[in-house]
Amino acid sequence: MKQFNFLKMFVLAAFVMPAFFANAQSKLDKQVLMTIGNQDVTVKDFNDVYYKNNLKSDVIEKKSVDEYLDLFTTFRMKVMEAERLQLDTSAKFQRELAGYRKQLAKPFMSSDDVTEELLEEAYQRKLKDIRASHILIRCEKNALPSDTLKAYNRAISIRKKALAKGADFAALADQYSDDPSAKGMKATDQNPARPGNHGDLGYFTVFDMVYPFETGAYNTKEGEISMPIRSSYGYHIIKVQSVTDAMGSIQAAHIFLQLPYDAPEEDVAAMKQKADNIYNELMEQDGKNWTEKVKQYSDDKGTVTRDGALSSFTVSRIVPEFIEVCKSLEIGQIAKPVRTNYGFHIIKLLGKSGIGTFEKEKQGLAERVEKDMRSKKSEEVVLKQVKKEYKFKQNDKNLEAFIATVDSAILRKEYGPSEKVDMDATLFSLQKNPTKVSEFVKYIKENMTMQKYASPGAYAYQLYENFSNGVVMDYADAHLEEKYPEFKALVQEYRDGILLFDLMDKEVWSKAVQDTLGLEEFHQRNASKYMWEDRAYASIITVSRPESLPKVKALLDSGVELDSLRSVVQRDSIPGVYVRKAYFQKGDNNFVDQTEWKVGVRNEIPSTVDQSTTIVCIRELRKPEPKTLKEARGLVTSDYQVELEQKWVKSLKERYPVKINEKVLDKVRQMYQ
Repeated sequence: MKQFNFLKMFVLAAFVMPAFFANAQSKLDKQVLMTIGNQDVTVKDFNDVYYKNNLKSDVIEKKSVDEYLDLFTTFRMKVMEAERLQLDTSAKFQRELAGYRKQLAKPFMSSDDVTEELLEEAYQRKLKDIRASHILIRCEKNALPSDTLKAYNRAISIRKKALAKGADFAALADQYSDDPSAKGMKATDQNPARPGNHGDLGYFTVFDMVYPFETGAYNTKEGEISMPIRSSYGYHIIKVQSVTDAMGSIQAAHIFLQLPYDAPEEDVAAMKQKADNIYNELMEQDGKNWTEKVKQYSDDKGTVTRDGALSSFTVSRIVPEFIEVCKSLEIGQIAKPVRTNYGFHIIKLLGKSGIGTFEKEKQGLAERVEKDMRSKKSEEVVLKQVKKEYKFKQNDKNLEAFIATVDSAILRKEYGPSEKVDMDATLFSLQKNPTKVSEFVKYIKENMTMQKYASPGAYAYQLYENFSNGVVMDYADAHLEEKYPEFKALVQEYRDGILLFDLMDKEVWSKAVQDTLGLEEFHQRNASKYMWEDRAYASIITVSRPESLPKVKALLDSGVELDSLRSVVQRDSIPGVYVRKAYFQKGDNNFVDQTEWKVGVRNEIPSTVDQSTTIVCIRELRKPEPKTLKEARGLVTSDYQVELEQKWVKSLKERYPVKINEKVLDKVRQMYQ
């Protein structure tokens, strides 16, 4: 997969070039550095990419000119091969490139001044984590003014109740909120029961909520209740519970004891006692036995092999009770058990990124702003600029005349133009190019939807605004390449990157997976690379109920075959017994590691935190031996891909011979010394 990382360099690297490269039209820039097949590569072709991936980047490993020239040459050969195979003509490729181009165009279709303000606002908000509750009063986005006023007045009335002395905001959310998560959900045949959050949305930070809600929350002081905030969902009454310094990306581990949120009280008490016992054992050794306890007790099997470590998360990605604990810990500390709707957690804080300086955070914020609804502020400014630049001129008389012909059929999604409509009338023009009524009529038919609250004229004007703005922005978008050379170069890089990815998939990645005979032959040639260590084949019998332990031991003493033990336990209805068997290497299982590795050994290990007992029976020992292809398929496939790529690149070098101008290359080397 090494070549795929090279692709990512090309696809993801930032595109702004330094002035001394972008503006210097020197003789050296125009000289041919090398010829690949029948294509000449100039010094500028190479410098533009080398600078971006080696000098400008603080992340990608710096490479010498000669090292990078080899990577660059291989990359160009692969793109040429993709073009020879006409991969760039497929409908799939065209769709994918169009999608990327749309994303790449966004920075060029926004106002720098407005964007800078939005970036500064987003950064200031990112510095804080907020925990808030809300009561939602639903109101359709295009609701009639009378219905909007009705919803607003209802929100004001509920807010007054929330402000009253002794008012319980959670109880009011249960009673009045139109957010279904407040009240929870009863169990159905398809879904389990889900507890309500009583309006508590937990922790969040910038970009976690829709922009109007986010703004309302950040403009409300801790402990206070906002005025009704309008979003596309309706009106929100927001109560800010806490405002704390942001943790950023959080790394934490846990020992998880699963328990349904609606478990009986006696089960809760028993599980809490178990969690407390585990915590006490951890504290007896100052947490040095964390790994052992995770393997022994955690029900989160996906994290057991990582010492309980969860994937990095932010405050909005996990339940607030868990976040509360993380905020109370120093790095390396272990907290007392906390209960959530999922069970009990013993949490260890491993790290937190915090928030960097504005300059460090700026690029990431810019990417989020582009995708967020707040970017519309910037787009509105650009729209005005584009209209001015391309001489947008609207014919108000023709527009009003057309709108007057629109009847209520448009609200039922049944619109058709009347005979009175002049289809050739001009609605507006760009650069003196007219857009006629007929084009708008076509847009209406393709985009109208059922409307319950709008009037025909108001809805027609809304559609016209969307239509005319779209035409204007599409016109500007179509001229981006000629207006911004750096944009044209960036789109070209993405084009080449997509081609490379598709070709690599065809010639290497998918080929390695599908070539079963070749994969088997490769595995046989390299069997010594894929070895098992010493292994023990063992049965692990967990007995959770003390009254069942004598019965299980008696069965084992009587010589019951281990392979049939599970069947005998089920036949005799012995409760609380779980049997598993597998091959284990050292470190795979804590109980097996505690047992002497000798065939026939039986080890009984009582739990120190509950009443369970684990019995380990060593059944077979295996010396180091090669893994079968099935057992090592992932590693074997990856290595086979490397071999396939090496052979393929060799054939490409024969198809596209490379001739390097050594004198020019020396001059390029001197540029970077």
